[in-house]
Amino acid sequence: MKQTKSIKASKQRGYRAKAPLHKKMRFMGCRLEARLKDKYGRRTIPVRKGDTVKIMRGEFRGGSGEVTRVDLKKSCVYIDGVNIKKTDGTDVARPINPSNIMITDLTLDDKKRIAMLERGLKE
Repeated sequence: MKQTKSIKASKQRGYRAKAPLHKKMRFMGCRLEARLKDKYGRRTIPVRKGDTVKIMRGEFRGGSGEVTRVDLKKSCVYIDGVNIKKTDGTDVARPINPSNIMITDLTLDDKKRIAMLERGLKE
């Protein structure tokens, strides 16, 4: 699947919707907090389960919590404590777009993620 260079919003939406999962992971990039940005020399990083995030936009703005699930097919993140009530009274996790959150603490239990962060370190 080749990358789109179109300026048409409908073609861009189609590209994002039909992209394979290994490319959708690139769409899951989130801003890093200033402290982490200075430490790792990166502005964004893909969000993962276990990261602590702060919600910057939407009805849950200002809230924070741990990422419980990352859904690549829907390109959304589920955060602990961010729930909405259904009409029958049950609580359901509210999906959040990764562009609306900021990572405040990283999970560093993966060797590949640590290696990726070390590549961006300033000498």
